[in-house]
Amino acid sequence: MIGLIQRVRSAAVRIEGETVAAIGPGLLVLIAAVAGDGRGEARRLGERLLGYRVFPDEQGRMNRSLCDCGGDLLLVPQFTLAADTRKGMRPSFTRAAPPAQGQALFQYLLDQLAEQAPGRLASGVFGADMQVELCNDGPVTFWLEVAAR
Repeated sequence: MIGLIQRVRSAAVRIEGETVAAIGPGLLVLIAAVAGDGRGEARRLGERLLGYRVFPDEQGRMNRSLCDCGGDLLLVPQFTLAADTRKGMRPSFTRAAPPAQGQALFQYLLDQLAEQAPGRLASGVFGADMQVELCNDGPVTFWLEVAAR
């Protein structure tokens, strides 16, 4: 599974002009499942999202995690992260998990994080045409990938 993490001051997801999810300070994470991913990869990605140290400590070093800060978490499904862009002028999505598998793993990740997230947990809607607004803090952005076993 892939997670594109962005440390934010705020973020929101809108669908057809209506806000369906919003958070304050924390992490906005774009999520993609790749073929071969399962619940183990989703669990490990969830652990990494909660424990990845991207927030500043008293000295300004990135030594604090979402759990340390008590920040919010917004997950947005985005299968395009799994695109193969190595050749040509059009991305290939053969690496992405089939939609039903991707949706099931996204929901599983949400369910796992609902029990552990320190702040508010919000999400976009799988398969929807979403508009995502964010105020990236830093900017700080990281690509996390948990490989299928």
